Amino acid sequence: MSKVLVSLVTGAASGLGKATVERLVKDGHKVIMCDLPTSLGKTVAETIGSNTNFVPVDVRSETDVQNAIDTCKNLHGKLDLIVNCAGVSLARKVYNFNKSSAHDLEEFINVLMVNTVGSFNVIRLGVALIGSNEPDENGQRGVVINTSGYSAYDGQTGQVAFAASKGAIAAMTLPLARDMALQGIRHCSIAPGLFDTPLINHLPSKVKNYFADMTLSPKRFGKPEEFADLVVNIFNNPFFNGEVIRLDGGIRFI
Repeated sequence: MSKVLVSLVTGAASGLGKATVERLVKDGHKVIMCDLPTSLGKTVAETIGSNTNFVPVDVRSETDVQNAIDTCKNLHGKLDLIVNCAGVSLARKVYNFNKSSAHDLEEFINVLMVNTVGSFNVIRLGVALIGSNEPDENGQRGVVINTSGYSAYDGQTGQVAFAASKGAIAAMTLPLARDMALQGIRHCSIAPGLFDTPLINHLPSKVKNYFADMTLSPKRFGKPEEFADLVVNIFNNPFFNGEVIRLDGGIRFI
């Protein structure tokens, strides 16, 4: 890969995505930041600095994602790294017997559409630009990193939709790597545990403390910067490929 590195990050306005953008810019990347039009993406991009450009994107939309890829191409002429962090969470049992109420189907569909289909949408359109890069000394042209999660393995009560979406990301990782191997595009996924991001803001303090105590070491939630560190490690290490990496402090749920 050339010295000028260009990345595209979804879910870039907050949490894991924002921390990833900040780290990539620090490492010299130019970053296309993608998040919803209603997000603080434009403000965050202006705060981080001149090497970022915010493009409003709903990852479920082919038009929005293609616009982001086109913007990347027009501004920088290339793309080296995609990091999919866009995601939504939901806590809902399959059936609430106290209220005689079934899990809303549209809620289930939306979680999968954003977390799983949205990631696939960005990948399928973005790799075209990555694939036009000149290969490096390892015959590689770029990297895609997706966000799975601990719930892919240890899904909890009320996490049927969320676990399904993150399990799908984990299952997609190796086939994606195999699909893109001849083009020299690596694919990995990170499966974070509980991180201090807006996705867990809905949890009561008592629940947060309980989960933090369940983490083997350190006994706390993960820091978004630690996720960003792993993104950079995967990108820089050419032998990371086709793997789902748990980043969770050793937490396991019964």
